[in-house]
Amino acid sequence: MISRLLWKLLGINILIIGVVIVIVWLSVDYLAAGYFMTLMEKYNISPTSSHQMFVSAVHRYLVWGSLGALVLAAGFSFLLMRRILNPLTQMTEITRKIASGDYSARVPVKSRDEVGQLALAFNRMAESLQRIEQLRKTMMIDVAHELRTPLTNIKGYLEALNDGVVSPSRETFELLQEETFRLVKLVGDILRLAKADAAKASLHKVEIQIVDLIIQMLDSFRSQLEEKGIKVETHGLDGTKIVWADPHHLSQVLHNLVQNSWQYTPTGGTVMISVEPLPGAIKVVFSNTGGEIAEEDLTFIFERFYRGEKSRSREHGGAGIGLAIVKELVEAHGGSVGAELAEGQTLIWFELPMDQPRRTD
Repeated sequence: MISRLLWKLLGINILIIGVVIVIVWLSVDYLAAGYFMTLMEKYNISPTSSHQMFVSAVHRYLVWGSLGALVLAAGFSFLLMRRILNPLTQMTEITRKIASGDYSARVPVKSRDEVGQLALAFNRMAESLQRIEQLRKTMMIDVAHELRTPLTNIKGYLEALNDGVVSPSRETFELLQEETFRLVKLVGDILRLAKADAAKASLHKVEIQIVDLIIQMLDSFRSQLEEKGIKVETHGLDGTKIVWADPHHLSQVLHNLVQNSWQYTPTGGTVMISVEPLPGAIKVVFSNTGGEIAEEDLTFIFERFYRGEKSRSREHGGAGIGLAIVKELVEAHGGSVGAELAEGQTLIWFELPMDQPRRTD
């Protein structure tokens, strides 16, 4: 296809040059020659032989000049169009590789013009596809791993009960029930994560007083927090702080962050929640004492199924999906998330824009 396009472009250039040559040729025959004959008659010179010599000379030089112009035009056009079309040829080959599952190839960027910008955009698309494919493979492995553990435990207990190795006691059924609940929770988390991925297309933004939503969420976790003796400190929860957000999805974000703070704060620790107004945005910060997470793990805590060796260990429960859901939902609202370590505390924050969505009707 690229070769056909090259010859089409060359043919167009040659056709244009040919039309120009024909126009010049006819102009010489019907205009320039007439002016020449008028001048000859004015000065009493016989026009017949001089006219023939003039026309022959003009035609001869026009032919040689036209041939030279055609050669130069064809040569330069060919080189220029090859340079333009080479990246397109490479993109075609790379597209075939991507279709077959190879996402590693990239188009060399040799210019900053429109073709170079197209190559950059193509490379960014390939990188995005490669990252998505890697996330998909990693997620499948992680889901299989997370499902295997409780299923193996349930299978082991059922085989032991069937073989009579373990007696059907209350404790055994409680263990089976616990593993079943763990499976149900994991499947529910995966479903919520899938919904968070598609949240951008299903947001129903309304005006929300985010402070009221935080207080409601703290009230729902009050018994769990008191059970561990966790002290809750709040800053900036007074006044009106309005954001435009989907109430259901924003509630999920706050639920996951409060739950995360409750799970990973040691008994007798402190959880601090602050709301800070920024230019055009609201920043909500959750911090807790006893930050066991390593600094090098901070960049990964919003990844799916991520658990650090300490702070994301299985003793706390969960599958490392909660913060991934937070990230997806906040970014679906046009916001951002982040994490920091400061003076023995783990800080997890998110920002949401306060702008009212524009009407499209």
